[in-house]
Amino acid sequence: MLRPGTFALTLLLSFLTALGPLSMDMYLPSLPDIGRTLGAPTLDVQLTISSYLFGFAAGQIFYGPVSDRLGRRPVLLAALVLYAVATIGCAAAQSIGGLIALRFLQAVGGAGAIVLARAVVRDIYSGVRAGRELSLMGAITGVAPIIAPVIGGGLQIWFGWRATFVLLVLIAAIIGATAARLLPETLRDPIKTPFSLRATGELYRSVAVHHGFLANLAILTVVFVGLFAWISGAPVVMQSAIYGLSPFAFGVTFAIGAAGYVLGTFVAARIVMRFGLDRLIGLGTATMAAAGLLMAAVIGFALSHVLWFVGAMTLYLAGLGFALPATMAGALTPFPDRAGTASSVMGLTQQTGAAVTAAVVGAYLGHSAWPVAAVVATMGCLSFLIWLLTRRVRTEISWPRGQQPS
Repeated sequence: MLRPGTFALTLLLSFLTALGPLSMDMYLPSLPDIGRTLGAPTLDVQLTISSYLFGFAAGQIFYGPVSDRLGRRPVLLAALVLYAVATIGCAAAQSIGGLIALRFLQAVGGAGAIVLARAVVRDIYSGVRAGRELSLMGAITGVAPIIAPVIGGGLQIWFGWRATFVLLVLIAAIIGATAARLLPETLRDPIKTPFSLRATGELYRSVAVHHGFLANLAILTVVFVGLFAWISGAPVVMQSAIYGLSPFAFGVTFAIGAAGYVLGTFVAARIVMRFGLDRLIGLGTATMAAAGLLMAAVIGFALSHVLWFVGAMTLYLAGLGFALPATMAGALTPFPDRAGTASSVMGLTQQTGAAVTAAVVGAYLGHSAWPVAAVVATMGCLSFLIWLLTRRVRTEISWPRGQQPS
């Protein structure tokens, strides 16, 4: 078993967290071909994104509370089995309706990986140390959205869209086998009360009324909305008549934006211990606000080269790399005994917002990039405003003794 505090454990947790971005980003270059192969309009194909996000949100409802009682390992392994079975179904889907339903189940399984990876981090660390660990994991995980669309674009050209899901099954099998062999059980004090809907509801209530948690959650939610406006809209905008990129060219271009996130998380991991969580979140949200306004200017002034559009989003994603791990650490730290539940509430809210965004952006996409740019600009500015208005709430909360953020 891997020992807590080792880089090998960080790497395994990063791979678990990467399963979500891989499942989303690897098949994006195939969206147009999925529509042609299954005879589905663009809006229906976009629903494969929305259903995945709704499934990801739904899955997070129960993983946290269940793992707070039964432990992280058994719940995680069960989730990975569900993910693999659903992904096999996606590869064999013969209709767009079947693919939409199977994407939902795939996400329900995949949600367990990210919820429980975060819970393991909180089991071991807290405060700025948890922020550093999550930033390091983000830097490693951030490679996934860089390479995933490039790999997906290549698979689409050479083998077709079903090959993407075959590869995802193989990746899940490798990660699952590694976790079964090497992941230690990190939950020290399981909740002893019998499992019931009432007890679970009380756990959720105890987290949801925490003002500091809610302030961090508000920032997390709005930045995720901006992120998924990009993820759901970029494949259509960049592969349509607006920019006219091929699937492979789209994958490479999309990877440029994702590199911004990797850079942000890498720098954040190096400076969070010195800057503290709050200042790092402020730097990240200010960067996202500036990037959102820049993207709006790119569309407003009709700057036609695709790199202007992608460059603005690269800056937004760099800001996300600063803010996201630090905000997650701030949200989880007050709950050493309920980290799984807190992670579930956090993920449920984020993914629900992302799912609604994907559906709305998909409905309005046409011959303009404004549906993407308007959401990115609004959410970037809103995240910075929330940071400004909630600084006292987020820093004057009840932290475990000796674990206050700087």
